[in-house]
Amino acid sequence: MEILRPLIHYGLHFVAPLGLAKLFFPKQWKYATLLIISTMLIDLDHLVATPIFDPNRCSVGFHVLHSFPFIAIYFMLLIPPKTRIIAVGLIFHILTDEIDCWLMQNF
Repeated sequence: MEILRPLIHYGLHFVAPLGLAKLFFPKQWKYATLLIISTMLIDLDHLVATPIFDPNRCSVGFHVLHSFPFIAIYFMLLIPPKTRIIAVGLIFHILTDEIDCWLMQNF
């Protein structure tokens, strides 16, 4: 299972955005795919952690941009149509990280 965890995690981060874009934003799926992948930038908050990367640390609730107040903001971004694609990307990013946390604890 150790080899599957990073494959699942990074697959969800970099492959699933295409499916999300085609499902939720079919008329602008190319643009939406790029925006959803760009939400990976919230991982910049890892740069202020020590160590920067810890494969056994759950990002959700630990890093600033993965904290619950920010997650609430990501859900609020679903409301205005102009921020909806970014909101979907941010929420899916958090969901992906939460799946990784679950995999880390259960396998």
